[in-house]
Amino acid sequence: MSATEIDFYELLEVERGADDKVIKSSYRRLAMRYHPDKNPGCSDSEAKFKLISVAYDCLKDPQKRAAYDRYGHAAFQQGAGGGGHQGGDFGDIGDIFESIFGSSFGGGGRQQQRRGADLRYDMEVSLDEAFRGKSTEITIEVSQGCEPCKGTGAEPGTAKRGCSMCAGHGKVRAQQGFFVVERTCPTCHGRGEVIEKPCRSCGGEGRVDKPQTLQVDIPPGVDSGTRIRLSGKGEAGPFGSPPGDLYIFLHVKPHRVFEREGTTLLTHVPITFTTAALGGSIEIPGIDGEAITVDIPAGIQSGKQLRKRGTGMPVLQGRGRGDMVVEISVETPTKLSARQKEILRELQDTETGDECPGSKGFFDRLKDAWNDLTE
Repeated sequence: MSATEIDFYELLEVERGADDKVIKSSYRRLAMRYHPDKNPGCSDSEAKFKLISVAYDCLKDPQKRAAYDRYGHAAFQQGAGGGGHQGGDFGDIGDIFESIFGSSFGGGGRQQQRRGADLRYDMEVSLDEAFRGKSTEITIEVSQGCEPCKGTGAEPGTAKRGCSMCAGHGKVRAQQGFFVVERTCPTCHGRGEVIEKPCRSCGGEGRVDKPQTLQVDIPPGVDSGTRIRLSGKGEAGPFGSPPGDLYIFLHVKPHRVFEREGTTLLTHVPITFTTAALGGSIEIPGIDGEAITVDIPAGIQSGKQLRKRGTGMPVLQGRGRGDMVVEISVETPTKLSARQKEILRELQDTETGDECPGSKGFFDRLKDAWNDLTE
């Protein structure tokens, strides 16, 4: 879509009677949204950015705006009547862009160096490694600056020359009536320079692919989805441009004992019937290898969860540890001796009042019989 196919006021999302302040504010908002630096590689955003720039250049000027309001786009066509303006003054657009986006954007200036691409590396770690942290090495194939030409792309001993097509600006302009289109120079591709004799090692790209070994430090407390950024370790930029970054994406493998939810560890622990009935304490191994004592209250049921504070995963980039949640599972035996069956019948009788449920002697016999079963 060209600027002649849509209303300038619609492009800037303002009413026809909007004052200069409203138009300027709307233009800056839209320019920030569609600027190519904000949307790298998006041709639609770049086209929209150019259209709103043309629209603003017209509506900010009282004479141009008056002509546009009276004659529309015909006011700026070659040979149009009504005192239409031919060509147009674009001298101050670069200053406007610079005030919005900073000195990196300038009218007619050489294109910025194109930074190298960011890279992704997926790494698996165990839950134990996520708990303690680790240092490891990885080897990746990545574009790096060409050593013979020092990343310039020119054969050693030769030099670059200024581009004659764009006079070293990196951009060329074409004007049709009121509209001026600026695009990257097709000869130098925005660099403003031309390599007369490309480097034989890199073919003039200034970079080559080769393996790189890197040290990666994984802090304690990482989880699946944690990213570690290695600044400047991504793909080298073309023609000596700065390199991108390398992002390490971590994936924590499942553990045979613990399940993880953030900094909380969940584990399932089976206990005997007598321990569940009478209470007691058990010891389980912690993620750090230390034994953890868990007190079991009398009469606990399967599925009950007990929390041990400060025995879970460490807080990433922080202090302290999460909790461990112990889910109890009461084991019911499938094979009983005659004596054990007799004691359980006695227990059944206590439920009808034949013997006091709190009888110490009865529970001692129950515990002894159960221990015989588990030995």
